[in-house]
This record gives sequence, C-alpha cells and structure tokens, in this order.
Amino acid sequence: MLILVIALALLFGFLNGVNDSANVVATVISSRAMRPRAALTMTAIGEFIGPLLFGVAVARVVGDELLDATALDLEVLVAALAGAIIWNLITWYFGIPSSSSHALIGGLIGAAVAVGGTGVVQLRGLEKVLLALFLSPPLGLLAGYLMTRLVFLLFSRASRGINQSFKRLQIVTSFGLALSHGGNDAQKTMGVIVLGLVVSGQLDGFAVPFWVVLAAAAALALGTAMGGWRVIRTLGGRIMKVRPVHGLASQIAGAGVIYGAALVGGPVSITQVMSSAIMGAGAAERPNMVRWQVGREMLTAWLLTIPASAAMAALAVLLIGWLA
Repeated sequence: MLILVIALALLFGFLNGVNDSANVVATVISSRAMRPRAALTMTAIGEFIGPLLFGVAVARVVGDELLDATALDLEVLVAALAGAIIWNLITWYFGIPSSSSHALIGGLIGAAVAVGGTGVVQLRGLEKVLLALFLSPPLGLLAGYLMTRLVFLLFSRASRGINQSFKRLQIVTSFGLALSHGGNDAQKTMGVIVLGLVVSGQLDGFAVPFWVVLAAAAALALGTAMGGWRVIRTLGGRIMKVRPVHGLASQIAGAGVIYGAALVGGPVSITQVMSSAIMGAGAAERPNMVRWQVGREMLTAWLLTIPASAAMAALAVLLIGWLA
C-alpha cells in the first residue's frame, strides 16, 4: 500500500507537470519568443532544478501541518490522491486551467474527513493553505498590472524594435518562472510521500529524504516536457492576445508571487497566479483587451475544484472500504 501511495503521488506530480507546463510556457510561445518544443524542454530543466533550491517549507505544510497523521492510514492517502488525479484528468481533457493544488488539498481533506471526521484537519495548517490559495490570484493580478505599467513607463519612448529585446528577455524570465514553479509544486508531491512514510511507520517524524526530492522533481519535469497543449492554448490565446511586453511582465510578476510563497511555505496554485498575472498585464494596457468571460469560466472551475476533488476522494474511500 505504501508503494501504491508513492506511485500515485508521483503520478499526481507528473500530471501536475502536464497541466501546469501551460502556465510557464503559454506566454513565451504565444508571443513567439520561443518555439513550443524548445520552450517545454527548457522549462522541464528548470522544473527539475527548482525543487533542489527552495527547501521544504511547502512540503511541511502539506505533509505535516494540514492533517493529523496519527488519525490517518495509507488507504486514506490512496483515496485522496485518486480524487485529485481524477479531477486533474477531467479538467486537462477539457482544456480547463484548473488548479492541481486545489485538487490535492480537496482530495486530502475529503478523504481524511470521510474516515476520521473534521477533527483530523488541523485548523492552523488549513488556514495557511487557504490563505495562500485564495490571496495569490489577486496578488498575481496586481503584480501583473503594476509590472506592465512599470515596463510601459520605462520604455515609453522606445521604438518597435524593443519587442525583439522583450522576446529575448522572456527566455530568461520563463526559465526563472520554471524554477519557481518547480520549487513550489514539486514540494506538494514530496509532502504527500513523506506523509505516507510517517503514517506507515517508515519515518518517526516529518523529514524529506533526498530520494523523495529527486523523485518528485523528476515526475514534475517529465510531465512538463509532455506539455498540456489544450491549456496552453487557453492561457496563450483565449484570455487575450499576448504580446512580448505582456509575456515579459506577467512572467516576472508571476515568478515573484510564486517565489515568495515557496519561501514562506504557501502552496499556491501556479495556474491561478499566472492566469491572473496575464489578466493584470492586459488590463494595464487596456481593460477591454482582456476576455473577462474566460476569467469567469476559470474562476468557476477553481471554486468547484476543492469540493469536487473532496467528493471524489470521499467516494474513493467508500469504494476502497467496499473492496476490502
């Protein structure tokens, strides 16, 4: 059962990479700064390196502070991961920029509550998770807006040739964004694996073995290399027509929010942060250039993710109990 938990956690990390690769490469591809395959390859390298640089603050929140490990068993973790994975597959198939972070948190809470009641959830950890998830989108929107206005101010007298410089700079900022994404999202996979090791008695307390870091980084990087093309098209074109200035500003803004969250242990949704940053970048130039209807559709998907994945995880608990 522990091997199954580890395998499902790595599958979740892989699917997270498939889905969230869009958040890193969509603007650099749609602004024609890089070709799609080159962008995904570079991003995968950054995703693998990022988890080696940013510590384990997010992993500790997910694996140690959210749920009471003494009240859990491995079947609960299997059900939690199943609920998160199923929702990710549904949203990926339909090209909806859903949040893998929301899906994982919903799955963990849904499975744990179904088995042990609400007392299994540790309120202090839950508060930290929810604050990170729900404050990061408006922060991304604001950061994207302010960064774009700053770029316009600094280069207001530049010729059209500045776009070529913006394209080249996007390669650098895209790699930085990949580092920040890897540093935040791979830790979620680490946290679940370590939680499984603690629940099974393989570890006495929360500590992340180096093999767990490498495995989580590799799963995320491999998924990123595969690319979630449906979501890439949504973020790269449906929200707004992205030009190099928007791509550059939104990448810098998004990376800043994600870096900060990783350092303080906030498991943010990269999908939410980058989608909001793109909207903020467009609004800074002209609010009506943003297709706000797409934003409303994405908001609906985000709000549905936690209850939907929680319900799926609770059903998985019942199914596992019935099969046992």
